[in-house]
Amino acid sequence: MKFKVFISVFLILSIVLFSEGIVIKDLLGREVEVPSNVNRIVAVGPGALRLIAYLKATDMVVGVEDFEKLRPYGRPYIVAYPELKELPSVGPGGPGKLPNLESLITLQPDVVFITYVDRKTAQDIQEKTGIPVVVLSYGDLGTFEDEDLFRSLELAGKILGREERAHEVVDFIKKAQEDLSTRSEAVESPTVYVGGIGYKGVHGIDSTEAKYPPFVVLHARNVVHGLGEGHKFIDPEKLLVWDPEYIFIDENGLSLVLDDYSKHREFYESLNAVKRGKVYGILPYNYYTTNIGTALANAYFIGKVLYPERFADIDPEEKADEIYEFLLGKRVYEEMAEQFGGFGKIDLSSGKILRGTW
Repeated sequence: MKFKVFISVFLILSIVLFSEGIVIKDLLGREVEVPSNVNRIVAVGPGALRLIAYLKATDMVVGVEDFEKLRPYGRPYIVAYPELKELPSVGPGGPGKLPNLESLITLQPDVVFITYVDRKTAQDIQEKTGIPVVVLSYGDLGTFEDEDLFRSLELAGKILGREERAHEVVDFIKKAQEDLSTRSEAVESPTVYVGGIGYKGVHGIDSTEAKYPPFVVLHARNVVHGLGEGHKFIDPEKLLVWDPEYIFIDENGLSLVLDDYSKHREFYESLNAVKRGKVYGILPYNYYTTNIGTALANAYFIGKVLYPERFADIDPEEKADEIYEFLLGKRVYEEMAEQFGGFGKIDLSSGKILRGTW
């Protein structure tokens, strides 16, 4: 009789314990048991907090990295939710920097979301803190339609009870990509180049991307496409050979481009894009990994420049705010433009961005 009672109690406890958690597979394929009802979270590593903001779950965040507090610019989500900067610190943040384990133990979040770590690191953090650690990923982002990104949104949505919102965000990104692609198909693209791309720091005209996502989705003929994939540093003299019809400058690197222009004016003035006034500023989106909203906004602006008839109904600044409002609940283009310059032609001689000119 006592044995039967023991078994009954054991089964009841097992059911209760099982009902308190669900087992998920993160983006590294790790099986992680997380609570079925999550209320307190931390999101660390490049881009992790951004995904939580897209899911409208910032109210669950109980701590943030110092990076978010000390560098509150270039990332629309921290502009939209400045109150996040007031939360307790969970470590320094920044590429390659791990969270402070003591801070995690003190804050006791139900789940820690993390990006850009390997399986061993994730497991070590989980074992040392006793807190479930779920690894998310942005994938390669050669285009905006990256399955790892979508899986991350859907997984975090499931854990946080934001599944419907996750599906909405994924659908929004897919529809935007389809719209951009459809508008620009079956039309001859001019040749293009993007410089000033951020890569582990700020860089000038020689810093570019071989498969720049806005160019890819718009079927634009990137002059460095043949160099392979990902970030590239080029010999600036190659620009004279390629002589792109349009040049776009990531405004995070604009100051370096302008400084270089002041020293090598003859070089820049030899480029047809400069002669014809076809140099444009775009917002930096490679800031603590990819800001999806800004990348989409850039693509609509670039589309407006390259294919004005196909994008006749698009006001790039208004479109940027529509994108930010959907993803973050707030229209933050003006703040981004104040930080970096906004969409418009760049007058290299004066160093000014002529907003609203395209």
